[in-house]
Amino acid sequence: MKSYIVGVGMTRFEKPESRDWQYWDMVKEAGGAALADAGVDYGLVEQVPAGYCFQPSTAGQRAAYELGLTGVPVYNVNNNCATGSTALMMARQFVQGGLADCVLAVGFEKMKRGALGGGADGGDFKTSPVARHYGIMAAAHGFQMSPPTAQIFGNAAREHMERYGTTPAQLAAVGAKNHRHSANNPNAQFQDVYTVEEVLAAKTIHDPLTKLQCSPTSDGAAAAVVVSERFLVAHGLHDKAVEIVAQAMTTDTAESFGGSCIDVVGKPMTAAAGRKAYEDSGLGIEDVDVVELHDCFSVNELLTYEALGMCADGASGKLVESGATTYGGRWVVNPSGGLISKGHPLGATGLAQAAELVWQLRGEAGARQVPGARVGLAHNIGLGGAAVVTLLRR
Repeated sequence: MKSYIVGVGMTRFEKPESRDWQYWDMVKEAGGAALADAGVDYGLVEQVPAGYCFQPSTAGQRAAYELGLTGVPVYNVNNNCATGSTALMMARQFVQGGLADCVLAVGFEKMKRGALGGGADGGDFKTSPVARHYGIMAAAHGFQMSPPTAQIFGNAAREHMERYGTTPAQLAAVGAKNHRHSANNPNAQFQDVYTVEEVLAAKTIHDPLTKLQCSPTSDGAAAAVVVSERFLVAHGLHDKAVEIVAQAMTTDTAESFGGSCIDVVGKPMTAAAGRKAYEDSGLGIEDVDVVELHDCFSVNELLTYEALGMCADGASGKLVESGATTYGGRWVVNPSGGLISKGHPLGATGLAQAAELVWQLRGEAGARQVPGARVGLAHNIGLGGAAVVTLLRR
């Protein structure tokens, strides 16, 4: 059974503690916007997958209650940085399996200022779900005092540079591109434009990554209304509809733990999810016009180019440097500004990617519109691990 996104909404992504709101306020704003976009009353919603990482148990219910007290089932979803796309995947599966005709997926996060830790619970790193991942890093590179997430991705960047000759300027080109894109996004946390030289000159977080190549912590929410074809027809929502033509999720395999940080941060997962999405849809990367991918750090954008088949292994630095992934190039990647500049409230990120692609494919993206966009790809990854690739078509 086919599934369609007929409404999307999101808050502006904000620096933590800069706005006086709670996570339920965020969901009321984003979820209400998605329902209004679809022209669907909350009373018609049959299921609510709610994604978040840092709020307490049943926060999904507390947030959804701001939209209505209808007794609808709410499912709390936590899949690290891939949480939002996991909630969207659950919504699609409810519809695709014939269990519901109208589902609202929401994702939200209220975060603290400062860099994320390494995933330790209560300070006991041995019990962390990502201890094995960081063990791979430590064995190859040692463990330093820089923020753990920047460290593991920074070490992946070092491996890429050593293996393929990727340059610091090519990594910085990702940050410069995405900051430039976000200048046209009123929902982005940052809207400043930087040159490659300014990105390189910013404070080093973990060499070779500078601050302007790292996603910030953020507050915010995003939402999507997913419906069946019969609901679409019954409610006359064709003008709003963007089809989810394929969606695939993968988790770590033995390949992730072979000793390379490039692999342990998720490149093999991304490649597997991409292959499955292409196979299921009959589409390939050559059919895609616009991409929203998980650039938590600049190096991950380069790794994702390679994993999704946009270029050969090792050629991603030259690809971004050539202009192939911005306006006027072969694809426009992260027109929203991506995680680096739009912001990264973990539970909301995957759904914000979907919202951006829906606006792009409808031709509603304003100054950041990708001309003639018909097929979009979203990529959302969480260390520990999950990778979700979604293909959308207008």
